[in-house]
Amino acid sequence: MKRIYMDHAATTPVDKDVVKEMLPFFTEKYGNPSSLHSFGREAYNAMEKSRENIASLINADKDEIFFTSGGTESDNIAIKGIAYKMKEEITDYKGPHIITSVVEHPAVMETCRHLEKMGFKVKYLPVDKYGIVSIDELENSISKGTFLISVMHANNEIGTIQNIDDIGKIAKEHDIVFHSDAVQSAGKIPVDVKKIRIDLLSMSSHKIYGPKGVGALYIRKGVKLEPMIHGGGHEKGLRSGTENIPGIVGFGKACELAKKRLNEDAEHLTILRDKLIKNVLNIIEETYLNGHPEQRLSNNAHFRFTGIEGEALILSMDEKGIAASTGSACSSKKLLPSHVLMAIGLNEIEAHGSLRLTLGRENTDEDVRYVIDVLPGIVEKLRKMSSLWGKKLEIEKWKKKMKK
Repeated sequence: MKRIYMDHAATTPVDKDVVKEMLPFFTEKYGNPSSLHSFGREAYNAMEKSRENIASLINADKDEIFFTSGGTESDNIAIKGIAYKMKEEITDYKGPHIITSVVEHPAVMETCRHLEKMGFKVKYLPVDKYGIVSIDELENSISKGTFLISVMHANNEIGTIQNIDDIGKIAKEHDIVFHSDAVQSAGKIPVDVKKIRIDLLSMSSHKIYGPKGVGALYIRKGVKLEPMIHGGGHEKGLRSGTENIPGIVGFGKACELAKKRLNEDAEHLTILRDKLIKNVLNIIEETYLNGHPEQRLSNNAHFRFTGIEGEALILSMDEKGIAASTGSACSSKKLLPSHVLMAIGLNEIEAHGSLRLTLGRENTDEDVRYVIDVLPGIVEKLRKMSSLWGKKLEIEKWKKKMKK
C-alpha cells in the first residue's frame, strides 16, 4: 500500500545528512563538553559550531543561543524565567502583567495558567476569524505592570502567521520583553530577531528534519532570566545538565540545511499546498479552509468538513496510507475541540470536523494527487454514516419543499 506522510507539523523525518553528522558523536566523539581533555574539547567545539548554525538561521549572535530539550522547555524557560526575575521589580498589580493570545501552543498556555495560580495576571488576547491578534487591542491591553508579551510566530494548527513585526515595535516602544514561539516558523520562513526586535524566541529541532529531544532558546543580550534547572551551571547557568551533543549536532546541521534550502523548500511546498487547497475546496461540497488564505505557512492546509468527525477521517485516511491529523500532536489524544478552532469562531461540531495536512520536502505532486483522488470518497462514505449530515439533508429537502 502507498504510504504518504502529511503530518510534518507534528514531526519531520530526520534528514540523512543530519543523521550522518550525528553518528560519530554516539560512538567515536563521545566526550563530555565540560571535560578539559581532547575528547571533551572535540564535543565542545562541535556544540559551538551548532550554536553558530542555529544563530545564523535567525540572524542572532552565537552567545545568544541556549540549548534545551525542545520547544516546550524553551517556552517554559522563557516565560517562567522572565516572570520570576521580574516578580520582585513589579509594583503595579492592577493590570495584566503578561499578554498572550488564545491560540498559543499548550506549552505557552499552560505555563501562563500556572503563573496565574502563583499570583500573576494574564491577558489572553482574542483573534479574528483567521487567527490573527489585533494589534490595536494588544496595545490597549498594556498596563504599567505589563512586563511580557508572548505571541507565537506561526500557529501550529491552522498555519496562520502573526504580524510579529508590529508586535515587536509595540513591545520596544513600551519597553516590554517580547517572546515568540517560533517552533513552526524557524527554518520554514525567514526569521530575523534583530529586524523584528524579538527578545526571546523558542525553537525545536524535530520540526525541521532534526532529531527529537533538542531545542534552543534565543535570549537577546541584556535580557535576564531566572534559571529553571539548577546544577552544574551549564549553558551559562541558565539550564544545568550535560548537553545532548549528538542531538545538538543534528539540530545544528538541520538549521544549516534549512537556511540553504529556505527559498527552494518554500517554493516547492507552496505549489503543492495551493494545489491541495484549490482541489479539495472545489471537489468536496461543504468544505472550508481554516486559517488565513494567504498569510499562512507554505506547508499548511487545514480544512473543515460539514457533517463528519475528524477522528474518523484521520483513521480512514490512515487505512489508505495517508498520515494526517486534526490539529496539535500535543493534544490530539484529549478528544476535546481544538482551542484554536474554537477561538476563530467555530462551534464544537465544526471544530471536530477538521483535518490538518502539513507537507514536507519529500512530498511530491503525485502524493498530492493521490490525496485529492482519495479524500472525496472518504468524506462521502463518512457522511453517509453521519446523523449530522443526514439531518442537514433532511432540512434542505424541507426548505426546498416549503419554497414550492
